[in-house]
Amino acid sequence: MERVKRAAGKAKATRVPSPVLPAMPDTATQRRAFEGLRRRKTDSAMSARAEKDVTAAREALAAEREAASRRVAQALGLEQPEAAALAGVVSAGAETRWVPVLFVSSAMPVATLRTYAGQLERAGGVMAFRGMPGGMRQVAPMAKLSAAILRIDPGCDGPACAMRDVQLIVDPLVFRQHGVTRVPALAMVPGDPTQPYCERDETAPRARHLVFGDAALTGLLEEYGRLGGGEEVRDALARLARR
Repeated sequence: MERVKRAAGKAKATRVPSPVLPAMPDTATQRRAFEGLRRRKTDSAMSARAEKDVTAAREALAAEREAASRRVAQALGLEQPEAAALAGVVSAGAETRWVPVLFVSSAMPVATLRTYAGQLERAGGVMAFRGMPGGMRQVAPMAKLSAAILRIDPGCDGPACAMRDVQLIVDPLVFRQHGVTRVPALAMVPGDPTQPYCERDETAPRARHLVFGDAALTGLLEEYGRLGGGEEVRDALARLARR
């Protein structure tokens, strides 16, 4: 104890000097330092390797995201993720694209919805639901219905089944925007109708006409054209006629 007391007393008596910052170099020294940095030569080979590594990392990240999206789609019973299902439906560019949007309901017969899905795939269209069966908090019933609609072979079961390349959306806003009160109904929507409704408002572009009727997609498109939308349905009718 005596040794501890003596050591503590010695530590208290010892004065520890306060830290002192080094003096700032003079202007000439600073100038020489910065000039030396500017004259430093960069290794072109090292820069090229760094750019190559960054590019490879970005490509690997994109591939990982695509694989994760595919796994999620397969878990829901859909073969293709939503991004792939949109390929060929809406293309980027200044030219306005008119996308056929068929308003439907989960109460409609699955056989009818399957027929429309095949026609929409050919026309590059989208199938829109107001809500999901069982409510917005239950995803499984909608995933099961989507698989039943998009599955090419109705007898196939599981994530390996081939699916139609057509997008299904759940969007109460697009129903309200177009005043859809009964289904099926057809509208030619400008731009991208698959944009999440939580990211849009009431001023989003909408169709100029609305066609009701339990008819084939070709008949609905032709009726839309007779209402004054001939230019809007031209491409969709041409795609249907090619196959």
